[in-house]
Amino acid sequence: MDQDISITFPHVLIFFPLVAGLITFFFKKDATVKSWALFSSVVTLCVSLGSIYYASNKALSGLTFNYEWLKYIGASFSVSLDGMGRILTLLTAISFPVIFVATYKDQYKNANSFYGLLLLTQAGLMGVFLASDALLFYFFWELAIIPVYFLCSNWGGDKRIQATFKFFIYTFTGSLLMLVGIIYIYLQTAATQDATGKIISAHSFAINYFYAAQLTADQQSWLFWLFFIAFAIKMPVFPFHTWQPDTYEQSPSAVTMVLSGVMVKMGLFGVVRWLLPMFPLAVAKFDTAVIILSVIGIVYASLLAIKQDDLKRLVAYSSIAHIGLMSATIFTTKQIGLEGVMIQMFNHGINIIGLWIVIEMIERQLGVRKISQLSGIAHKAPVLTIMLVVIGFANIALPLTNAFVGEFMMFSGLFQFNGWIATVALVSIILAAVYTLTMVQKVFYGQVNALTTNMKEISVNEQIALSIIVVAIFLSGIYPQPLFDLTKDTVTGIITRFK
Repeated sequence: MDQDISITFPHVLIFFPLVAGLITFFFKKDATVKSWALFSSVVTLCVSLGSIYYASNKALSGLTFNYEWLKYIGASFSVSLDGMGRILTLLTAISFPVIFVATYKDQYKNANSFYGLLLLTQAGLMGVFLASDALLFYFFWELAIIPVYFLCSNWGGDKRIQATFKFFIYTFTGSLLMLVGIIYIYLQTAATQDATGKIISAHSFAINYFYAAQLTADQQSWLFWLFFIAFAIKMPVFPFHTWQPDTYEQSPSAVTMVLSGVMVKMGLFGVVRWLLPMFPLAVAKFDTAVIILSVIGIVYASLLAIKQDDLKRLVAYSSIAHIGLMSATIFTTKQIGLEGVMIQMFNHGINIIGLWIVIEMIERQLGVRKISQLSGIAHKAPVLTIMLVVIGFANIALPLTNAFVGEFMMFSGLFQFNGWIATVALVSIILAAVYTLTMVQKVFYGQVNALTTNMKEISVNEQIALSIIVVAIFLSGIYPQPLFDLTKDTVTGIITRFK
């Protein structure tokens, strides 16, 4: 149904960062570029917060929009800000100003291009989380990925070309498989009609038409894997994860934060929004296989994290383990588990960005990120240490931190599905405590060495960025109910498909 109002919250969340990103390319002075990027990201955050307040008053007219974009092939510019969309657009909106503040001192060659591409990435991410049309979803999926390719290849580390090539091959392959699946399902959808009953297009890309496509069990089975591989690469989950540690290690810090904090949620979102509702028979058939793969990835990545000497690679493997738990829980299709996943997508983004910020601050001052070369930072930067300890506790899901409630609910869902699988997954809690606390002890405590004696306390803007992270950790850890309220309708709709 077309909306009577022309400007909606989804419009602004997508087009404001898009236009702001394009404008950024025309600035010349680095200081102006940084100020503009930060200002525009704060405006986007205000819009996101406004959409949540607006939705709380049940004023749904400003949260959905549908325009007949390519009506003769059944494609429309259809966007909707439901509960899961609101929580993920909020995560995206919070992440970018925090990242810009935390990395404000970083210098980039052609800063206008760097920040412009980052804002275009934000626009693409917003579009992915808002699209209610399969062709539009695919368009924004690519829009989010393409700027990251250029960011990594132009501003990355010494081995950026190899890492970026691997990233490109993985993501391009996944996108191609998903496109094949989208086209096939499109050809199975019903015709669209106008008010008089006249057929406008033979098929439709609308999400409701995709949900209603008449697919046999065999068709669902092979289509399931086309979509799942695309989403699994983006999350990533075992065994589609090998691009991630190299890309995270070689990418600029700001890009790594976007990749691990927000972009991985594209894969989880795709599974929940598209894969589960479209292929309920295939999900019931392959759920155990996917859950076992995900749990293998949890344990495998956790063990690798323990062995890492590079802080970036440690956090990269930690992220794979946490995403694996969310992936496994989604396929249980248990209500308590799915509710946990919804809030954990938000909480994981907050926590992982906090860890990256700390690593970025250490590397910027000392020029290294090897655990074996660091020691005693707590003596030189006590504020940074306090912030890191809080974020570290959240990473191992300590009670009163944001991750505790989500992980408790996810493990409950896993136990409802299969007690043995859940027991294996529980090992990850111990492993997470091992690699997180070992890292904190070796890097921040002990005696100051010749390198870390040069460490200084973090600046005010860096303290602000980390304070936002810490406040978010405690707020959603002590009172997570608002996050549950946002996503309860989404979970109910998913569960209904499997009854």
